[in-house]
Amino acid sequence: MRDLRDWLSLLMDLIRFRLSIFVALSAATGFILAHQGISLKMFLMLAGVFLLASGASALNQYQEGREDRKMERTKGRPIPSGRLSPSSALKISLLLIMPGLFILYAGTNGKALFLGLFAVLWYNGIYTPLKKKTVFAAIPGALVGAIPPAIGWFSGGGFPDAQIWAVSFFFFIWQIPHFWLLLLDYRKDYENAGLPCLTQVWGLNQVERISFVWIFATAVAGLLIPLFGIGNSRAILGGLMILGTWLIWKASKILFRRSQESPFRSTFRTVNIYILAVMVLFGLDHLLY
Repeated sequence: MRDLRDWLSLLMDLIRFRLSIFVALSAATGFILAHQGISLKMFLMLAGVFLLASGASALNQYQEGREDRKMERTKGRPIPSGRLSPSSALKISLLLIMPGLFILYAGTNGKALFLGLFAVLWYNGIYTPLKKKTVFAAIPGALVGAIPPAIGWFSGGGFPDAQIWAVSFFFFIWQIPHFWLLLLDYRKDYENAGLPCLTQVWGLNQVERISFVWIFATAVAGLLIPLFGIGNSRAILGGLMILGTWLIWKASKILFRRSQESPFRSTFRTVNIYILAVMVLFGLDHLLY
């Protein structure tokens, strides 16, 4: 029994379970917005997206095993800790990606399959190697975060119109401060691993200000979604105003921190709580009304 628990713990670390669940939830949001409800097709789509996200995360750890060994934050992961060989991680990633693609193909439609394949290729083929070359990798990498809602949207029968562009743009904008706040909190780790870091190009204070601007833009992008006909009820508008104000207020700590304070991790959590709350807000609005 203990061996089974250890194996499950290792697998959850390899696939970054919480991140993969979040990706699936963002796809569910897109489906509910397009379909105006829940159906069996949504659960098939969620299974496919979860497997793809899990496989891409495992493949990412296979690709970054050398860098992970040099970072305090990641040295306990399955490969650098020696709990799993790189070849085993590669095999697991392929065993997750292939059925994920098949489920999207068999259970949804060609658009969802194409987007799922594109997300994996972009994340593992473009963004992951780009992180080793430029400090601005997060900007093209943010495209990956915009794809799962689109997969859900097209799986739910949505059309390629301005509504899905607005939703995807919102998720795209959110990804950038999400990554940069993590980078600010672990900037020494990134430097020790030999990875480009924004604080090597700009000063810490300047990166803080830029990150705050992206957070502010995230709140604004959320408020713009109802202008495209999605969730334009008073409850949605009021909820977005409250959440956006709360996000900006909490994020302002990075502008006025004292020299010994490190509010980056708490702001990182705040940004993630905000995006989850927005997804719940839109989901409940379309399910209950």
